[in-house]
Amino acid sequence: MTIAHHLDDATLMRYASGDLDEAFLVVVASHLAMCDHCRHAARKAEELGGELLEEAEAAPVQAGSFEAVMNRLDTAETGDAVQPSPRPFGSAGSDVPLPLARRIGGRLDDIAWRTIAPGVKKHVIATQPNSPSALYMLWVAPGKAVPEHGHGGAELTLILSGAYRDAFGIFGPGDIADLDEHVEHQPRVEDGAPCICLVAAETPIRFKGIVSRLLQPFVGI
Repeated sequence: MTIAHHLDDATLMRYASGDLDEAFLVVVASHLAMCDHCRHAARKAEELGGELLEEAEAAPVQAGSFEAVMNRLDTAETGDAVQPSPRPFGSAGSDVPLPLARRIGGRLDDIAWRTIAPGVKKHVIATQPNSPSALYMLWVAPGKAVPEHGHGGAELTLILSGAYRDAFGIFGPGDIADLDEHVEHQPRVEDGAPCICLVAAETPIRFKGIVSRLLQPFVGI
């Protein structure tokens, strides 16, 4: 697997510092399971954070802080513990990165898709009720172009199967698009196979065309 598109340094630092919400954490950990380059960079970011912590001056904490942290660890669901793995996939026959497999199972063929537009299907992945971001998967048919759009906030798109191309290049399995509110693009799926992606998004995308904007509430992305 040749991976050409990686996580931004800022995203890696947020991952290392524990500053990502649940949806983004699942996508980052799934990419790290597939990408040696970013997994190495994440370890370096964690080491840097540890060095900075050692050099920082001690500061008082609020009473009960330790108990609150331990209680959070005790009550956290197993699915919350999202860690990258040097093994890209889970059990034998799985084609899903291990951190994602804990949420959806081991096979992309087993996903219960919902058609949201011609040639486009969606599968929503449940997160905690207070999660500020959406986590979902998209299936887009070969040759299908997503209407030109921008983003109202941060968005991560990890390619699991197939490929698409846009102004930033070709994105295939393991590649990740680390986007923000300044990016506008129009992905088009390569011929031959559908493109299946894992997406974490702070806000819905912003379609540029009037027809696409009118249909967006029904599409739900």
